[in-house]
Amino acid sequence: MSETAARVRGPRAYIFFVVIGLTAGLLSGLFGVGGGTVIVPLLVLLLPFDQRLAAGTSLAAIVPTASVGVVSYATSGSVAWIPALILAAGAVIGAQIGTRLLPRISQTALRWGFVAFLVIVIVSLFLVVPARDAGFELGWINGAGLALVGVFTGVIAGLIGVGGGVIVVPVLMLVFGTSDLEAKGTSLLMMIPTAVSGTVGNLRHRNVDLLAAAIIGLSACTTTALGAWLATLIDPFTGNMLFVIYLVAIAIQMMIKAIRGRRR
Repeated sequence: MSETAARVRGPRAYIFFVVIGLTAGLLSGLFGVGGGTVIVPLLVLLLPFDQRLAAGTSLAAIVPTASVGVVSYATSGSVAWIPALILAAGAVIGAQIGTRLLPRISQTALRWGFVAFLVIVIVSLFLVVPARDAGFELGWINGAGLALVGVFTGVIAGLIGVGGGVIVVPVLMLVFGTSDLEAKGTSLLMMIPTAVSGTVGNLRHRNVDLLAAAIIGLSACTTTALGAWLATLIDPFTGNMLFVIYLVAIAIQMMIKAIRGRRR
């Protein structure tokens, strides 16, 4: 455990861990995301976590969170298993590429580029409403497309620490015509091997607070199923609009980081 992690203890810290986990779990189930876009900024803002320790801790917490989410979506048949594995394989490869490119590419430029990507997705979500009963028909062409999406997701995750459901869910809906529920369930399944792989690497570099990850992850598990259940009650258009609000929040986070990075 790092020196920073050792200092983050006490009743106040444990309460924050639980609150962060409950929030991340609800959003994870509702939107099919890992929750890292919630966990990382809250750990940095509310507790003395540096960015790397927060990211590593978040990735470890995502493993149980996403697992519960997959089970919740699988009960209604809303998980495309083979496409998820193709996405995961691509993401693992892409993450390695992203981490190697990291020292060579401007973080500020990357963040603005990701904001532009989110703006395109947000506009598209107003124009394309997925059919609730649409399924994923796997073929050679869209299978290759899935692999490319996985690699792209992994590269972005490796470069700026944001990816997973934020990229995969809208792409599955808008490009591959998948239903909103199947996109979310498939996204959560894709995250599990990716998060496990990343966590193993982070443990070697001591970039994980295991106790914090366990508390956040277990707390998240209690609300992930609730989020997944709420997703089934919301019609696809309303789901799109709620996802737009979530993406806007992420875009604002990224813009703030880009502006701060440029000033430095």
